[in-house]
Amino acid sequence: MITHVHSTTVNVRDLDEAASFYVDVLGWEKRQDSTEAGMRWLTVAPPGARTAFALSQADAPNVSFAMGCGISLITDDVDGDVARLVAKGVRVKGKPETMPWGDRATWFSDPFGNEFFLVQLAS
Repeated sequence: MITHVHSTTVNVRDLDEAASFYVDVLGWEKRQDSTEAGMRWLTVAPPGARTAFALSQADAPNVSFAMGCGISLITDDVDGDVARLVAKGVRVKGKPETMPWGDRATWFSDPFGNEFFLVQLAS
């Protein structure tokens, strides 16, 4: 079952400059800052918020991945949700796969072509 919105992607010119704005100016917290599979993953959020901004640098390597998942949704059963979505005629890009960072995920689209990244967290 989809439980909550994890993040929405915000495209920025410079990841460090953006992190400084959101953390130092707005007072948000840096949730994640890691580089895996050749891509930097940086999230920020207001203190205590469940949903974060995933900051994406437009000219970064592998940006097609980052820009392909504008909104990430968390589920506790990605395989079950995908089966239910497919049974209801929802377009799913493929079977859930284990991502390089360990989470299982896939993408699905609404009837208007908006894509959502459906993620079951590894931990």
